[in-house]
Amino acid sequence: MLRAAISLVLPLALHATAQEPEAARPPNVIVIFIDDLAYADIGPFGADIPTPNLDRMAKEGMKFTDFLVSTAVCSASRAALLTGCYNRRIGISGAYGPRSKRGIHEDEVTLAELCKQKGYATACFGKWHLGHHPKFLPLQHGFDEYYGLPYSNDMWPLHPAYAHLPTAAERRKKGYPDLPLIDGNEVVDREVTGEDQKLLTKQYTERAVSFIERKKDQPFFLYVPHSMVHVPLFVSKAFEGKSGKGLFGDVVMEVDWSVGQILDALEEHGLTKNTLVVFTGDNGPWLSYGDHAGSAGPFREGKGTMFEGGIREPTVMWWPGRIPAGTTCDELSSTIDLLPTVAKLIDAKLPDHPIDGRDIRPLMFGADDAKSPHQEFYCYYAGGQLQAVRDRRWKLHLPHKYRTLNGREGGKNGSPVPYEQGAIGVALYDLKNDPGESTDVQAEHPEVMTRLLAAVERARTELGDRLTKRKGRGVRPAGQLKKGDPELKW
Repeated sequence: MLRAAISLVLPLALHATAQEPEAARPPNVIVIFIDDLAYADIGPFGADIPTPNLDRMAKEGMKFTDFLVSTAVCSASRAALLTGCYNRRIGISGAYGPRSKRGIHEDEVTLAELCKQKGYATACFGKWHLGHHPKFLPLQHGFDEYYGLPYSNDMWPLHPAYAHLPTAAERRKKGYPDLPLIDGNEVVDREVTGEDQKLLTKQYTERAVSFIERKKDQPFFLYVPHSMVHVPLFVSKAFEGKSGKGLFGDVVMEVDWSVGQILDALEEHGLTKNTLVVFTGDNGPWLSYGDHAGSAGPFREGKGTMFEGGIREPTVMWWPGRIPAGTTCDELSSTIDLLPTVAKLIDAKLPDHPIDGRDIRPLMFGADDAKSPHQEFYCYYAGGQLQAVRDRRWKLHLPHKYRTLNGREGGKNGSPVPYEQGAIGVALYDLKNDPGESTDVQAEHPEVMTRLLAAVERARTELGDRLTKRKGRGVRPAGQLKKGDPELKW
């Protein structure tokens, strides 16, 4: 009998041991980041463009209706997402152009580097825009694989619909480089044409699906920062005219298809219950492009402003069995929260330097009475100008100028109309009752003004303010190309 008992127990013990690594495996993380995506551009947030895969994500996951980016422009927003810091803290403002000598600093810790602590495979397929010289590229910042454009696809496209932009000959005469496609650290296509750009969404998606297939047996972090829906708009033949909503609708539909391909790959390989998928964007719509731009819905203004239309993104998080299905979170949260949240999920060590994001697992997992971890949120733009401070309900604007169409329609067929310059003084808005930031209520709420003005002073002390010429004790420098550093060769 004893021998029989041993023969039964031993196989069970071996089976349990074999299962331990799988049970202890930390979750996979996928971040899908859309360029210039407006709040009302996808079905779960009111768009009439067909987005069945995002509808599925929302039905099976959670919508975040007050999810903010650090600032309303490309490079700075991406830097904040990947480092968990306000872009102002890490010295990155605006959008780096082809002649820039700056990028993300080597001392910053990215989401990819955080995941590498735990043996993750990491990849980025899409638009990087955190510096295009080798020291700034993804492979030097924690990613094992990279394929995509180093900056925005309007730097510079070849497409007749965008005739207002320089031709190839004009670009070269002015010293502008071409738009390159990079694989790893190498340029594999010196000049990405309009025809090439029609295939970008498809190519990024194919790379993402292949990565999931190849890395399914180990934890992985996958970052898919699509070039679309940034102008100039391009779509593959499979989606031309498919939406019935013009070229912009077609492009959104192809992005939605890409989401579906990624979800299907997870399902095929049995990874759905151990994978967090986050879908969001870098800033609001480029309104001057009119029918080639999206809609911020009820919110004021768009890209390039710190009104809600510029910084509030339609966000969906999906993790079957962990994130409650069909739910909505109205609490303030942000892209800067992803890094500390992932750190907690995978038990990774946070950077030694200060970060600004907070762990939002209670919000993600639908904990009872979960509230935003942010007592205040700082809104910097225009090279380090503090333009607003907000909390879960109130938003205090400080005096600044901003671009606006002032009620006019945007352009047609890829040609923008010019912006006007608007100006705002000190103004307090009740975002719960006035999401469009239309009625200044500072006179009625002096106690809120006092509290948020104190937050303004904390922001200026820590992060500075270009308007008041404050430097900020907690600001770190961006990366800088130095003499002797290799440059990207086109």
